[in-house]
Amino acid sequence: MSEFMSKDSSILERFEREIMEMEDEISNDRIQNYQNHMMSVRKQLLILRGYYDQLREMGKAFEENENCFFAKKHLKYFGTISDRAERLTGKTIHLLDYAQQVRDAYKAQVDEEQNRNMQVLTIISTIFLPLTLITSWYGMNFKGMPELDHGYPFIIALSISVVIICIIIFKKKKIL
Repeated sequence: MSEFMSKDSSILERFEREIMEMEDEISNDRIQNYQNHMMSVRKQLLILRGYYDQLREMGKAFEENENCFFAKKHLKYFGTISDRAERLTGKTIHLLDYAQQVRDAYKAQVDEEQNRNMQVLTIISTIFLPLTLITSWYGMNFKGMPELDHGYPFIIALSISVVIICIIIFKKKKIL
């Protein structure tokens, strides 16, 4: 039994390296198929945690030797199994917490990227909203409109100045 548990220790170390690699990929912006990979790792760790919990409970139950089925000299082996399963459970829980932290870092990076995209869209909307208002106002061709006969040089100049003013304001507020 302890031979299997020593192999489990190397399995948990492999999971730890795998999570560390995912963390490095996140920090270096080389994220590919992250969600599926992390879900698979977490699912396997949860299965292992359940397995170790069962081993620990089994070891404790055998160690209690309620029916006096085992010789007293053999009871220490069940305690050893129970202790090892307890340590492996702790390591698995630690890895699950670590995976959650890496997952949170990934979400923070995705949120930051979405915020940058929204900022760009907001800037574009802010620039084009006044231009849309101006063009819709002067797009109404009715008698008495000041620039109807002369082309629209004033409107073109007004539109360019609105864009320049918006860019200056954004530069001052360090948005652009």
